[in-house]
Amino acid sequence: MSSKPTPLTLDVPKKNKLINYLTTSLSHELEKSTVPPDKQLQHAIQLLEQIYKNINIQLPTNYRDEIFQEVVDAIFNYGPLQVFLDDPEVSEIMVNGFEHIYVERKGKIIKTDVVFEDDEHVKRIIERIISPLGRRIDSDHPTVDGRLPDGSRVNAVVPPVAIDGPSITIRKFRRDKLNIKQLVEYGTFSDSMAKFLEACVVARLNVIISGGTGSGKTTLLNILSGFIPSDERIVTIEDAAELQLRQEHIVRLETKPNSKNGDDGVTIRDLVRNALRMRPDRIVVGEVRGGEALDMLQAMNTGHDGSLTTLHANAPRDAISRLETITLMSGLDLPVRVIREQIAAAVDLIVQQTRMRDGTRKVTQITEVIGMEGDTIVLSDIFKFEQSGQGEDGKVLGEHKATGIRPLFMNKLESAGFKLGPEVFGVNIAEMLAANRNPSNRRR
Repeated sequence: MSSKPTPLTLDVPKKNKLINYLTTSLSHELEKSTVPPDKQLQHAIQLLEQIYKNINIQLPTNYRDEIFQEVVDAIFNYGPLQVFLDDPEVSEIMVNGFEHIYVERKGKIIKTDVVFEDDEHVKRIIERIISPLGRRIDSDHPTVDGRLPDGSRVNAVVPPVAIDGPSITIRKFRRDKLNIKQLVEYGTFSDSMAKFLEACVVARLNVIISGGTGSGKTTLLNILSGFIPSDERIVTIEDAAELQLRQEHIVRLETKPNSKNGDDGVTIRDLVRNALRMRPDRIVVGEVRGGEALDMLQAMNTGHDGSLTTLHANAPRDAISRLETITLMSGLDLPVRVIREQIAAAVDLIVQQTRMRDGTRKVTQITEVIGMEGDTIVLSDIFKFEQSGQGEDGKVLGEHKATGIRPLFMNKLESAGFKLGPEVFGVNIAEMLAANRNPSNRRR
């Protein structure tokens, strides 16, 4: 009487050897297949089961299914990265060479035990990502930006620029789109700040969202753009399309890199200039970082109010300085004072977004651009986040507070139908009334 083979598991080298064998064998079989693309995955699974049966090895069902999934991911998906792309708790994936894969999970960056086979394996995954987009990466063009079909943003770098091997950074696109109520619940800003920002967008103020890398600028831009009335024509301009606006009257524009044959790319600046000829009610630029800043400032100053964009800077004052610097990249020899006058006249509000030490994202300042005083642009904080300490679990403690200063553009908000009471800006009505009733406060 024959007994069934005992189910076994494999050490890492043997497991990888089996996966490589199954992947290679399946690839060869699929090359000979005439099955239509929409049925290839189902056909591949059937072939894979037959190949596995032929090697006469018995693995536990769950373990075998895990290996099958890795083989399918290697051929149809994004190889070792697929497990993180499928994980809703992972917000960012970072590949530093084939042996080092890090992920951001719940605001914390951790190293995983997942690896690629070698540098060539990483390059194959990069090619799989960018080839549908018509983009290229090689030693002559060693950097590329792109996006996955779900909207996740991808940056890849290969040698000779990437010294330690190919690098991939993926900022995942959230399937469950956040709304402003959720950001209030998460402590990104207060309810009063949320009402104020909604009023500013509807009232067509020009808003810059400032912040560092990974601070949540694009997420906030997405949410604020959602307040634009549905009857307005919106043109969005991005390097890699990420914004997911729900309005119907929208035109989405994306940059195009140079082809192999020459200088035929389309830049952010080209798209900003073109957008002005498209009769936009609103222009939303994913990020300004070059000469397009001047074109956008001029647009804001010539009737295209209500524009929104993001900028890399660590504070509102730094955002002004950076805006000056990148405006100079336009190639026009403009005096600094003229640039500052353009900025002061164009920009109404700077929203500062910060990634805190505990991984949370918070709006730390909402600042009005008041105007010029001499050669200096004058700023005034409307709201601030005041940090009071740090909890035992490393959680940042603090509170969003109004400064008590009402913005000078209140008449614009009121004209748009927003009657924001003094309590929104930190004025305690009860205390004021009590003070007025106190005889000692009256003049004799």
